[in-house]
Amino acid sequence: MNIIPSLNIPKFKSIAILLGLAMLLSCQPDLERIETITTVDDEPVESLFDVKIIQSSHAKTQVIIEAPRMDRYEGEEPYLELPEGLNVVFYDTLMKPTSRMRAKYAINYDKKNIIEARNDVVVVNEFNEKLNTEQLIWDQDNETIYSEKFVKITTENEILYGDGFESDERFEKWKILHPRGSFEIEEP
Repeated sequence: MNIIPSLNIPKFKSIAILLGLAMLLSCQPDLERIETITTVDDEPVESLFDVKIIQSSHAKTQVIIEAPRMDRYEGEEPYLELPEGLNVVFYDTLMKPTSRMRAKYAINYDKKNIIEARNDVVVVNEFNEKLNTEQLIWDQDNETIYSEKFVKITTENEILYGDGFESDERFEKWKILHPRGSFEIEEP
């Protein structure tokens, strides 16, 4: 009697075929395990919620960063992602707030010490001047903020538009790199 009656294969060949299939199929879990081990994980190594970071110098608070969520990623270029946005407050030496920044998303590149804020970025300084843009880079080492994207700056007297922007991190001394629109010019 044959194991597989319709093919008329002798018994020992049927057993050899079944053994071959069993060995081939038994390798499958090992291949899956190898793939799992060698696949780069896109998941954060750590997630924190309701985060408050206080940066200080000589026991004086300079900056407070708050975020609903922070995810830390490792690798050659480690970074912190703030997928639900952030709020930043800058303080002077007397602990008086000098400017505020908020964005709906941000990423902090650890090695470069740069924070990139995106999506509805708003910065307001102590003179009530307001910057709106879709992307802003905060270079913490050089204490500057800048953008190469479209910017809108609202002052007490006017609204200015342009492409590209540079400022100190407190948004006190700023300039638009490629201004556009109508401007009032005072005559001497």
